[in-house]
Amino acid sequence: MKPKLLLHVCCAPCSTHAINEMKKDYDITLYFYNPNIHKEDEYKKRLNEVKDLAHKLHLHVIAGKYNVDKWHKATEGLEKEKEGGKRCNTCFFLRLEDVAKVAKKNKFDYFTTTLTVSPHKNSKAINLIGKRMNEKHKVEFLEIDFKKQGGYKKSIELSKKHKLYRQNYCGCIHSIR
Repeated sequence: MKPKLLLHVCCAPCSTHAINEMKKDYDITLYFYNPNIHKEDEYKKRLNEVKDLAHKLHLHVIAGKYNVDKWHKATEGLEKEKEGGKRCNTCFFLRLEDVAKVAKKNKFDYFTTTLTVSPHKNSKAINLIGKRMNEKHKVEFLEIDFKKQGGYKKSIELSKKHKLYRQNYCGCIHSIR
C-alpha cells in the first residue's frame, strides 16, 4: 500500500509533471487552496481545470475555501513588493499552513506543493516554509524542487497534451502587472 500524499496544486498546468513524478510512489490526493487568485472567475476557471485533470487521471480533489479577504489581510502592506519578495513568501506561508492542517486532519502521511515547478518561484523559500509547517503541525513535508531536470518544460508539454488552460500570471492581483 502506497503512503498517502496531499499534493497542493496551484493550477492544473503546474500539477501535471508533479503528479507524474509522485504517482509512482504515493497515493495522491490533490488539494486546491489558492485564496490569492484574482478574480473569483479566474479562481473558478483554475479549479475546474484541476477537477477536469483529476477526473482524467482518476485522482481525488479537495477544494479549499476561496477566501481572498484572508489573503489580502495577510499581505496587507506588501502590495508594492516585487514579485518573488516578502508578499510571495507570505502567500506561500498562508497556503502551506492550510495544506499542512488539512493533511494532518485527514491523516495523510505526507504533503508537498506544485509551487516549486515554476521558474518564477523560489523553491528554497517554499521548501523552508514547508519544513516549518512540518515541525508546527507534525505532518511530514516532502522537500522537492519540481523544476529540476526539466520539470517546468515537462509541465508545459503535458499541459499541451491535456489541452489545459494556461494562465499568464501567478494569480494574485499584483502579479497581473
